[in-house]
Amino acid sequence: MPVTRADVAKRAGVSPALVSYVLNSGPRPVSAETRRRVLQAIEELGYRPNRIARALRENRTHSIAMLMPDYVNPHFAELAQAVENEAFANDYILLIGTANNDIARERSYLRSFVDRQVDGLLLISAASSPDVALITEARIPVVLLDRAPQDSGFSTVTIDNQRASREAVEHLLWHGRRAPAYIGGPSELDAVAERDAGWRQALESAGVTSVPPLVHTNFSREAGYEAMRTLLLSPDPIDSVFVASDAQAIGAIRACVELGRRVPDDIALVAFDGTQAGAFTEPRLTSVEQGIENIARVAVLELLQRVKNNGSPARHQVLKPHLRIGGTCGC
Repeated sequence: MPVTRADVAKRAGVSPALVSYVLNSGPRPVSAETRRRVLQAIEELGYRPNRIARALRENRTHSIAMLMPDYVNPHFAELAQAVENEAFANDYILLIGTANNDIARERSYLRSFVDRQVDGLLLISAASSPDVALITEARIPVVLLDRAPQDSGFSTVTIDNQRASREAVEHLLWHGRRAPAYIGGPSELDAVAERDAGWRQALESAGVTSVPPLVHTNFSREAGYEAMRTLLLSPDPIDSVFVASDAQAIGAIRACVELGRRVPDDIALVAFDGTQAGAFTEPRLTSVEQGIENIARVAVLELLQRVKNNGSPARHQVLKPHLRIGGTCGC
């Protein structure tokens, strides 16, 4: 016969209600000694709570979903892992979907998450303005990440893209580079526009009058490779470049090697994301580190707060990244 909550209570010498308080972290406090005895009894008896019954009782599934554009970009892959760790630490299961930068596929995933009655959604949309009407109608809490317009009505967790980009470009100028070129992401995204603005602001503050070359492309190694080839093969010489993502920067370094340009001697480079992948380029990538673990922690906690109180006002949290110095900038 399966072990019941009453069996655990009998072994621990407490009431079944106290076992429930330990399993659900409330609603009443439990002393440390009582909690220890209950957890020991659970371990000894091999008790497993009935999750289905709990979900029906609480009207929650204890699952959240995360939908993002793709797995190819190492920033998204590492963020998904960090979010899963945070969800697990809070006794939640994480469902993950990737839109493959396809809006129709994104909508299909949204419908699927609604059908599975997830308690909340973390969304990095493949579009500049996410279509979340279905989620809104289902009254599922949503927190927008990365590409997060603040007029959406949802809580957002983002970083200060403009300030971080400005500081990255200022670092190249501090090294004596004349006018860093720029490989940006898709121009329709708000986060990309903010990084564009930071690049221009740094140039203007340094008195650079003629705007260096700019290439907007997607966030991939292949796109960064092609963009860097375009910059290096153009008649206008460049001595440095700011790149809007680590994925693009990895491709850009490959292009420099193939065209005989030494990094950082001939071309200094600073990227944006600070992923683990950047630590394995040669030289090691200098990059704006977004702080993936911190983003995941803040986003999951914000979402779970909204699961408990979905009527609370939306909050917009802007986190501060920092520049991680490697070898591609000339340091």
